[in-house]
Amino acid sequence: MISFPKVFLKVNEEIEVSQGFPWVFDNEIQFIKYEEKTSEKIHKTSLTECTVEDGAIVEVYTNAGAFLGTGVINKKSKITVRLIGKEHASQIMLNPTEYYYKKVQDAYDLRKLYYDKKDSYRLIYGESDFIPGLIVERYFDIKKNVYLVVQFLSLSSEVFRNEILSALKKIIRPYGIYERNDASVRLKEGLEEHAGWIGEARDPLIIIRENDIELEVDIAHGQKTGYFLDQKFNRREVGKLAKGCRVLDTFTHTGAFGLNAFKGGAKEVISVDVSPEAVDMVNKNIKLNNAELKMKALCADVFDVLKEYEAKGEKFDLIILDPPAFTKNAKNIQKAYGGYKEINLRAMRLLNENGILVTCSCSYFFDSEHFYGMIMKAAEDSKKRIQIMAKYGAGPDHPVLAGYPKSEYLKCAVCRVI
Repeated sequence: MISFPKVFLKVNEEIEVSQGFPWVFDNEIQFIKYEEKTSEKIHKTSLTECTVEDGAIVEVYTNAGAFLGTGVINKKSKITVRLIGKEHASQIMLNPTEYYYKKVQDAYDLRKLYYDKKDSYRLIYGESDFIPGLIVERYFDIKKNVYLVVQFLSLSSEVFRNEILSALKKIIRPYGIYERNDASVRLKEGLEEHAGWIGEARDPLIIIRENDIELEVDIAHGQKTGYFLDQKFNRREVGKLAKGCRVLDTFTHTGAFGLNAFKGGAKEVISVDVSPEAVDMVNKNIKLNNAELKMKALCADVFDVLKEYEAKGEKFDLIILDPPAFTKNAKNIQKAYGGYKEINLRAMRLLNENGILVTCSCSYFFDSEHFYGMIMKAAEDSKKRIQIMAKYGAGPDHPVLAGYPKSEYLKCAVCRVI
């Protein structure tokens, strides 16, 4: 019988894991107990002295010896063990192909409750779908082909790469699979960055349909996995608010918020992004949707545009703020606060009486308390009053795992500015 290394936590470090948190950090480990490969000698060592190979399957236990789950060890990472299941390692490794097939099937079945076969959505959302470090986007293009974009962002997912790809091919039967392992987070896991087609190469430029809008997506060179699918339903809500409005769509990326506003009957839409490549894509999407008469793209820094429009006395009925994460760690929250507050304050000043502000943050570290507190202070400093009419998050293809707060990152508030 195969013996798997056992990771024992320090006293009381099991509390979060018991509640569903899927990571074990290096400073939470008391000792590791494992058997030598070449003999039956048992070692009981600290993490630093441990000779268990990175990528090995381990079992995690409380300090008192209660079993918590099975994971993959990576001593190169601060996240030393990522838990892959609550079953014992012997059960998982008896047939890992079948084990990961069921995980992928479960994720697919969950999405089918909300999306049909013509939709594009996130198929697997890492820890929230119990496959730590794995991101899979499912794109359905207008030629009726299904593409997958995959990211193996942790050693725990890389170890089971073949099993995961096998399951994806059998369940989804994609026309093409593109690997976007060009994320710097892989370096923290001791993994190299790379990108490319898995199997036969296809055209990376595809056109998807979202909320009756057609959008060109570059799955090879677009940001992260090519397109931000998490705001789909929030963009649809913007379309409902846009009829007859003059709209300013900032940090637009592909123009998706602005195009939903156009589709909803906006009289004018200005979409702004600092990236020339993004603006080129927006212009293509404007033409795709025959929106040239009412929508235009502007290549400029959003902070500068907001200042300039305020100085000129420009006014809008609806403004969308969907910036990138201003902070990706807890240390820079105050700096991020200043950035979020500035754009929100200036947007409030640019709105007509009873105008609508749709403001977002995709930073987990800038949590709801900071976010809604910032909106309140921005309103105070701009001499406005705010009614928050709706609070949204990511779509159901980004499920929130109880006990893992990092899975709830997106905040989207719909506000009336008085």
